[in-house]
Amino acid sequence: MNPFSPENAAAADTAVPAETPPEGAAAVGPRPMGAVNWLGLWTLYRKELQRFLKVVTQSLLAPIVTTLLFLSVFSLAMGDVVREIGGVPFVEFLAPGLVMMAIVQSAFQNTAGSLLISKIQGNIVDVLMAPLSPGELALAYAAAGATRGLLVGAVTLGAMAVFVPVQIHAPLTILYFAVMASALLSLLGLIGGIWSDKFEQMAAVTNFVITPAAFLSGTFYSIERLPPLLNELAHFNPFFFMIDGFRSGFIGRADGDTLAGGLALLALNFALWLVCLQMFRTGYKLKS
Repeated sequence: MNPFSPENAAAADTAVPAETPPEGAAAVGPRPMGAVNWLGLWTLYRKELQRFLKVVTQSLLAPIVTTLLFLSVFSLAMGDVVREIGGVPFVEFLAPGLVMMAIVQSAFQNTAGSLLISKIQGNIVDVLMAPLSPGELALAYAAAGATRGLLVGAVTLGAMAVFVPVQIHAPLTILYFAVMASALLSLLGLIGGIWSDKFEQMAAVTNFVITPAAFLSGTFYSIERLPPLLNELAHFNPFFFMIDGFRSGFIGRADGDTLAGGLALLALNFALWLVCLQMFRTGYKLKS
């Protein structure tokens, strides 16, 4: 058949033209996202929030019960022996440290658990294939973990205020150290979740790094009671800066330099942020 025959030419003349979109309708094509994919960032952040809000008993109520148990046990065991620390009633000194411990543990568990479970189940690929940059991935996960930590801290503090008189001397100091601590442990959990291949490895990080660092940083005591060498070593523990700065906002005194501690936490957050970016950028233990 000759494609240039008069019959084919006539058929071409009478062919129905391609349908064009009506005037004013949006053109079909790739959606421009700009420098930041805000929709994708918000979607991943909301997904992580919904993940822990579905298990409120575990994510919110459990830390409250655990913290109140610590408060009860130490108050009964030490209340008659140590009535005051630095002129502050023992329970008022103890309460902020317990709240901070709940914050850091919750923030760490959120990101570490989410990444590790996604890797084991194999659905991490769904997140990695989304049009999100390494920075957007790290920010969404870290922000969700920090949000859980802050939420747990607020709820725990409210529950503790029923039993312990809570006085606020410096609200901005409290907020700053709470945000720095929750962000730092959220980023650390992100690194731990990416590094771990199984739950035993994550449990090792929690049992041999996070928990000892939290317990040995002045949560239950003032580091002024420590021998000189241990006192000096405590100043290299970032958990000490978190707890000491956070507590100072309530009781009006600190064992260390809160300004130096605040700057150290800021620098450490920045360093961990760079590590998380590099891990997502290279796909370390994520794409293999």
